[in-house]
Amino acid sequence: MSNLKIYLDKDINKDLIKTKKIAVIGFGSQGYGQSLNLKDSGCDVVLGLRLDGKSAEKAKSYGMKVMSIPDAVKYADIVQILIPDEVQAEVYKNEIEPYMRKGQYLMFSHGFNIHYGYIKAPEGVSIIMVAPKAPGHAVRSEFVAGRGVPSLIAIERDVNGDSKEVALSYAAAIGSGRTGIIETSFREETETDLFGEQTVLCGGCSSLIKNAFETLVEAGYSPYMAYFEVCHELKLIVDLINQGGLSDMHYSISNNAEYGDLTRGDFLIDKSVKERMKKVLGDIQNGSYADEFMKEMASGGKKFKELRQKTEEHLIEKVGKEIRSSFIWNKEKLVDRDKN
Repeated sequence: MSNLKIYLDKDINKDLIKTKKIAVIGFGSQGYGQSLNLKDSGCDVVLGLRLDGKSAEKAKSYGMKVMSIPDAVKYADIVQILIPDEVQAEVYKNEIEPYMRKGQYLMFSHGFNIHYGYIKAPEGVSIIMVAPKAPGHAVRSEFVAGRGVPSLIAIERDVNGDSKEVALSYAAAIGSGRTGIIETSFREETETDLFGEQTVLCGGCSSLIKNAFETLVEAGYSPYMAYFEVCHELKLIVDLINQGGLSDMHYSISNNAEYGDLTRGDFLIDKSVKERMKKVLGDIQNGSYADEFMKEMASGGKKFKELRQKTEEHLIEKVGKEIRSSFIWNKEKLVDRDKN
């Protein structure tokens, strides 16, 4: 293994980003978290939004300066695109690219559109990435708490000669210099991010939870007990792993739980699962997943909406909503859809 370089605030020119005008395009989860953190760090930041949209209303309620997307692009030195992957290329073509000029920095927090070629930046424009490794609401809440989430940075094209320094300074301004910043590439970030989401963090995890829940309920156990055992307690286990790895998690749980882990885990998640993971990775690497996703969204997302609705109607969601609404530990939520 090569030596890992982790950049912290002490390694970074934190004032560099304050010499740049920043346009954040979008006020979804990441746009919310990053733009407010930039503002609180003393940066010159505006939001490029649909002026008659709900996001513009939300952003103004936080005291953010809002412009149309073309005006924001013309204003800025750095254009950070934080709208959904599936609409980035169209918005870029119509409202961003015509107004870009040489010497600007085109920034992303996920390499999808650059890596797969849906967006091609004009000559004379640097292409950089700052990718916080957490949802935007956590980017904000950790920053407000005096902490930060780790970020990845990547440089696809360096026209100005200072793209890495700019990326590091931006990452520090959103709080990542407090915890750690790692350099990668657009390709590596994109492919590993998609793979992690599909196999473990989202796809694998949600399917594992639902199947375990269904197994217990079908065997006659209370759905409330099933929810606690296979869903609620997962966060407690993940927190232990996050802080100290699998070994600390094993140290913290009972011998009985650890023995069950070590003797049953590989029985459930066997080599056939790893082979299917390789197929998932292959589809990501060769672009077929990206093509499938973009075609699905371009056609109106019928399959996507049906799958989302199926999940929302699952018994575990109904039981979980009832339980979560009844417990005091869940009163302070990171996500308020009316506000952020």
